[in-house]
Amino acid sequence: MTDDGVIRVGQTRVRLDTVVYAFNEGYSAEEIVSQYPALDLSNVYAVIAYYLGNRAEVDEYIAERAKEANVVRQEIEARPEYQAFRQLLLERREAMQQQNR
Repeated sequence: MTDDGVIRVGQTRVRLDTVVYAFNEGYSAEEIVSQYPALDLSNVYAVIAYYLGNRAEVDEYIAERAKEANVVRQEIEARPEYQAFRQLLLERREAMQQQNR
């Protein structure tokens, strides 16, 4: 676990929730490794085994991380500089769409 409470798989930057999400979407361990080559197959199997044995705890961890991410996103989106930048991007997109018509 990192200082900010994120559980990573092995010595990689790939998060536990990334592997669990892929597994729950029906991907095999081999398919997950093919999508995230930094992972070792044995680590992916270990994550899946741990998840299957501790589903409630892992799901709770993932839900808590999602809540924290939502709070951070809301804080960022509330900043005036974010709002100004977003408006600029929307205006550019609109101008590009006008050009393509």
